Amino acid sequence: MKLAVLVYEYPPKIVGGLGTYAAEITRKFVLMDNDVTVFTMNDDARSLPTREIWRGIEIHRPLHIDISDSLPDMVADDIIKWGRGINLFSKILVYNYLSASKLVNELIRKEDFKYDIVVAHDWLSAIGGMIVKKEADLPFAFHVHSTEKGRTLGNGSEVVSNIELHGAKTADLIVTVSYAMKDELTKLGFPKDKIQVAYNGVDPQKYNPETVSADQIQKVRALYEIKDDEFMILFIGRLVGVKGVDKLIMAMPHILEKIPKAKLVIVGIGDLQEYLVNLVKTMRLGDYVKFRCEFIPEEERILHYAACDVAVFPSLYEPFGIVVLEAMSMERPVVVGAVGVSGMREIVIPMGDEQCGYHINPGNPTDIAWGVTSTLENPEKRKWLGKNGRRRVLNEFTWDIIAEKTLALYEQIIKH
Repeated sequence: MKLAVLVYEYPPKIVGGLGTYAAEITRKFVLMDNDVTVFTMNDDARSLPTREIWRGIEIHRPLHIDISDSLPDMVADDIIKWGRGINLFSKILVYNYLSASKLVNELIRKEDFKYDIVVAHDWLSAIGGMIVKKEADLPFAFHVHSTEKGRTLGNGSEVVSNIELHGAKTADLIVTVSYAMKDELTKLGFPKDKIQVAYNGVDPQKYNPETVSADQIQKVRALYEIKDDEFMILFIGRLVGVKGVDKLIMAMPHILEKIPKAKLVIVGIGDLQEYLVNLVKTMRLGDYVKFRCEFIPEEERILHYAACDVAVFPSLYEPFGIVVLEAMSMERPVVVGAVGVSGMREIVIPMGDEQCGYHINPGNPTDIAWGVTSTLENPEKRKWLGKNGRRRVLNEFTWDIIAEKTLALYEQIIKH
């Protein structure tokens, strides 16, 4: 089939899991003999090409124009006060309008491109998807990876929430990333009969512990001054409240009571960076908590998983959590938040013959500590958990499996 895909994040612009998902699944679509055209952001000072072929995918990046000065007279107060600012909102509007215009007026009407479906990811691209559905009379698949209410713990923008809901009601198909998310969307008023679940995935050839040498592992651990007889606890993700990193730091005294040679490595960037660094100082944990406050490339991320003894993701809200799959694919045990909306609860088996990690209450530092110490106390069980995790990835979460499921969902609405 021929797919027009609107997604805000796409290589080389990757901020989080959405960019990783979009890059991997569109590549799989092409390898499965589908044609893919991607429309993504182009606000980068490096002047990315406005049209190129990359890995068999045609990518369009309409040139950005700044409309932020004109918006205060036209948008609701909660956008003006929005934490991420009116500048970001203006970029998103421009990206949607220019992408939809280029797709409809240039590719479809002028160049006579034929598409079977338009696909948009999250509210960031929903407006463009709705416009293309109306102008080109195409079936519209709306992927919802998270919601404004969920990722802000109820403190987000009503305007953004309304865009999400409008996109959902306009779409012919709503694809979300977990059954926990399906329940959330239903409660928020999304049409239940349109919602289908297709998990995210991981590339087990790329995320393979056998590809990492002992010397590479040693170099990563040395970077954080972690000795051979010490334990490396790893967190990778955005440093924002919803990820629960503060509670993980608060868990460290409890962890150190049982595992005195444990060290926590925190990798990522975000609004809470300064607060978290000060929290470590206040708790006098400077010898036990190490920060790497930057976005590291995928190659380094793989090495960090290989170097750690346990990966911990105590999110308060996590629709899916690709980082969990990455750690599991690297044969590392995982400790995950499993309260509220948690796709990680569906990924990680916490007991029985197929156990690959532990579920914890991310709001409770003592419970986080229990999950970590339970993992670290027994080296044989730790290895067994890791093996089970990779086996689960191979059976359920490869990009091949996920792409086939997603394409089957698209085909259903195209037929209708």
